[in-house]
Amino acid sequence: MKGVLLVNLGSPDSPTPKDVKPYLDEFLMDERVIDVPNWLRNIIVRGIILRTRPKKSAEAYKKIWWEEGSPLVVISERFTDKVKEHTKMPVALGMRYGSMTIKNGLQELKDKGVDEVLLVPLYPQYAMSSFETVVVKTMEEKEQHFPEMKITTLQAFYKNEDYLKVLSNSIAKSLEGFNYDHILFSYHGIPERHIKKSDPTKFHCKIDGSCCATNSVAHNTCYRHQCYETTKRVTALLGIPEDKISVSFQSRLPNDPWLKPYTDFEFERFPKEGKKNLAVITPAFVADCLETLEEIAMEGKEQFTEAGGVEYKHIPCLNTDENWVAVMADWVNNWEKDGSLPS
Repeated sequence: MKGVLLVNLGSPDSPTPKDVKPYLDEFLMDERVIDVPNWLRNIIVRGIILRTRPKKSAEAYKKIWWEEGSPLVVISERFTDKVKEHTKMPVALGMRYGSMTIKNGLQELKDKGVDEVLLVPLYPQYAMSSFETVVVKTMEEKEQHFPEMKITTLQAFYKNEDYLKVLSNSIAKSLEGFNYDHILFSYHGIPERHIKKSDPTKFHCKIDGSCCATNSVAHNTCYRHQCYETTKRVTALLGIPEDKISVSFQSRLPNDPWLKPYTDFEFERFPKEGKKNLAVITPAFVADCLETLEEIAMEGKEQFTEAGGVEYKHIPCLNTDENWVAVMADWVNNWEKDGSLPS
C-alpha cells in the first residue's frame, strides 16, 4: 500500500528557552548544518551558541507564535490536511527537528498498512542542510525501524512549471495595488563551502558569478544555482524587468563566508539608491516560519525603514494556498497511479 510523508524543518514545542535549547541543539548538531568535525561542532554549539542563543531565539519565537502553536507546524498541519482531502492515500507529516519526528510520521503510515512511501521534503531547492538532511534522516529511520518499507523521494521542484505558476500567481496577487520600486528574492543562507561540497564534479562550482549560468550536472545539487533559476523563471512569468529584481541570502553565522549578497545589507543599501518601496519574497520556504515572519517581515521592515525606506511589503509563502495544495495533490496522485514524479 502506498502513502505519503511530507517533511518540513520543525520547531520547538514552545517559545521558551527550556524548549528552544534542545531544538537548537538537535538542529545545530546536525553535521549537514554545521559541517565541521564533531569535536569542533560540540565546542561551537554546546560551548558557545547554546549558552546565549536559546533565550534570544525564544524571544523571537514569542513575537510570531500563534495561539495554536508554531506557525510553521500549524501551517504544515493545515497543508497536510488539505492534501489528504485530494487523495485516497494515507498522508503523514514529520519534521526534521523537534518532537514531531520523521520516525513518528513513518510509524503513522505503517500503522495504516503503508509499505511504499513517497517522501516529500518541503523544500523547493536542494541544499545539504535542508533537503539532503531530510532524505538522509528518513533513510536512517527506515533502515533502523522500517526495513520493509520502500521509499521514493520527490526531488527538488524549483523548476517545475506547475509550482512556478502557483508561486508567480501568489506573488502577483500580493503585489496588487503595491507600487514597488524593487522586488527582493531573499533566500535562506548557507556557507559557501556547502555549495562546493554538494558539487559531484568537484570542480564546476566556483561561486564566481558565471558557473551558475554554465550548464552542468552540478546544478542538480547546487542550491545557489537553483535559487537564481527560481528567481529567473518567476520573473519571466511575472513579466518584471530584470532591473526591478535581485537576489540575496539571509541567516548567516559570523566568521564564516556565506552566500552573498546578505539580505540585511541590501535592506540598508536600497533606500540609498532611491528604492524606497520594497517587496520581499522568500522562495526557499513553502510555509512561513521564524525566518520569514520575524527576520524578514519584522526585522527586515525595521532595517529598511531605518535606512530611509518608505513602503515595505513582505509577501507570504504559499502556505495553504489552494492552488499549491492542488499541485501537490496532483504530484502524489500521479505517483500512486503510475509511479511518475514531476520534473
